Amino acid sequence: MAREHQTRRDLMREQLAQQAAKLMAENGITDYAFAKRKAARQLGASGTQHLPSNHEVDVALQSYRALFQRDSHPNILHQLRQEALGKMRVLAKFHPYLTGSVLTGMAGKESDINIMVFSDDAKAVLLFLLKNNLEFDDGEWSVRINGHDELVPSYTLTGESGIQTHIIVLPESARHSGSRHSDTHADIQAVETLLAF
Repeated sequence: MAREHQTRRDLMREQLAQQAAKLMAENGITDYAFAKRKAARQLGASGTQHLPSNHEVDVALQSYRALFQRDSHPNILHQLRQEALGKMRVLAKFHPYLTGSVLTGMAGKESDINIMVFSDDAKAVLLFLLKNNLEFDDGEWSVRINGHDELVPSYTLTGESGIQTHIIVLPESARHSGSRHSDTHADIQAVETLLAF
C-alpha cells in the first residue's frame, strides 16, 4: 500500500512539474513557486505538500520546449544572450558573469538577464552607469557570500526591446571565491562561445 501511495505521489509531482513548465513556457511566468502553485490549483491539488523541485520543473521545461517550441525558442534564447553579451562588454572593467536562465537555456521571451559584476566600491558601478548615460532603477539583491546571506546593490536596465537586465554588484573577494562553475556562471568569452553555436 505504501509503495502504491508513493507511486501516486511521484506521478502527481511529475504532472505538476509538466503543468508548471507549460505555464512558464506559454505564459512567460518566471517565478517557479508561483508556477508550481498555479499548476497545483489547475490540477486540483492545491493542498499538496509534494510540489516538484525547481530542477524537476527545469527538466519538464526543457522537454516542453524541445517538443513544442523547438523552432521559436532557440531564436529567443539567442536574442537574450546577444543582449546580455552587449551589456557585459559595456561592463567589462567589472569582470561580468552571466548567470540564471539566460545562461542555462531555460529562459523564455519574458525572462530577465542576470549579470554579476565585481567591485569593492559599489559606488564605482553606479558612477559608471551614470557617466555612460545608462538609465536604470536601483535596488538590492539577496545573495549568499561566504556562507552568509547578504543584501548587495543591484541596478536594473531596461533595453529598447523591453528586456530587463539586472546587474548585481558583488565584492572582489566573491570573484575569487571559487564558487563559480561554468554551467552557472559565464564570462564574456564563454558567452561569445555559446553564441557561436
